[in-house]
Amino acid sequence: MTTFIHTADWQLGKPFAGVEDSAKRARLQQERIAVLHRIAQAVKDHSADFVLVAGDLFDSTTVTRSVVSEACSAIGRMGVPVYVIPGNHDHGGPGAIWEQTFFRSESQQLAPNLQVLLSPEVIPTDHALLFPCPLLRRHDSTDTTAWLRRIEPAELDQFGSKPRIVLAHGSTQGFGSVEEDEDSGGDSVNQIDLTRLPAGVFDYVALGDWHGTKQVADNAWYSGTPELDRFPKGESNRPGNILVVRSERGWMPVVSEVTTARLGWHDRSCHFSDDQSIELFRRDIAERLENRVGDDLLKLTLTGSLGLEAIGQLDSIIESLKSRLLRVKLYSTVKTAPTSAEIQSLTQRAYDPVIAAVATALLSTADGDSEEAQVARLALRELYATCHSA
Repeated sequence: MTTFIHTADWQLGKPFAGVEDSAKRARLQQERIAVLHRIAQAVKDHSADFVLVAGDLFDSTTVTRSVVSEACSAIGRMGVPVYVIPGNHDHGGPGAIWEQTFFRSESQQLAPNLQVLLSPEVIPTDHALLFPCPLLRRHDSTDTTAWLRRIEPAELDQFGSKPRIVLAHGSTQGFGSVEEDEDSGGDSVNQIDLTRLPAGVFDYVALGDWHGTKQVADNAWYSGTPELDRFPKGESNRPGNILVVRSERGWMPVVSEVTTARLGWHDRSCHFSDDQSIELFRRDIAERLENRVGDDLLKLTLTGSLGLEAIGQLDSIIESLKSRLLRVKLYSTVKTAPTSAEIQSLTQRAYDPVIAAVATALLSTADGDSEEAQVARLALRELYATCHSA
């Protein structure tokens, strides 16, 4: 029986353009390198014979030289053969990073255990028979696994009883790639039809492109990305893992998930029905983030309405989150709705008739979604904060 690590979609060098703070962008980029050291530890922990990277090792064909060097150094430290196929982000063909002089030099010096599989052909190794299906262009309208259908099973007998493993990168059963922006949809290209593979010929299919861990056939899995790079879409999308696979010729593989992700990507929603809701929101966020700093990203959707004091508290919470977290992606339609007590405190001020008059005028124009109404609500908040400051 052979034991190996199946991983994919490292996308080293991803720019994370949606993160404004340059230091926080660098933190996210560096964590994609750091996870490779955790993969190396998993190789040792599980006595893996080799590592398979099913596409998208790099985020593009034009990553910086420092990313190339860091990647090769980390791969070299894995200490076992690492086999890679190009994906849609780091596809083969003209201009491919795999053919560039600098990559070749760095991989030879720092990662002599790295082998990039650029051709669809049978690759015999010490522990397995590999069947790479590399992407040689970013968008391919053909099925890269088509060549496997033409293989005569008898031709493979000469290689003995080693497990037969397919590597492919693309969409299968409706699970498509997701481009750089985490909100974009999938492509209709790079399709893979596993149903047309000859039965019983292959023991495991290592897939890349879908960023969550997912089994799509008895012997076919997406490993997902080992470190999250976007907000997960639904409970079925489970990124942040690698797969430890135990495979033997003619038997179903035994697959175990190993969590490797370190950063937290959270998606939270809250509807404010009254001012007491702000405390529930505060507790929920605190429970989710556990006072961590610099290790989390938050997609936050807020709806409902709050009074002047409560919405000021909300602003303070969000300001703190933006400081602590690597990113806060905020969608807010929370409306300012002063309570009767707040209205009274501003408009019934016999000792300060000017403020009472200004507050009354602002309240008269604060309803609705016009720009004038929005400005009036903002002015009311500032007025209330000024009048009630310590």
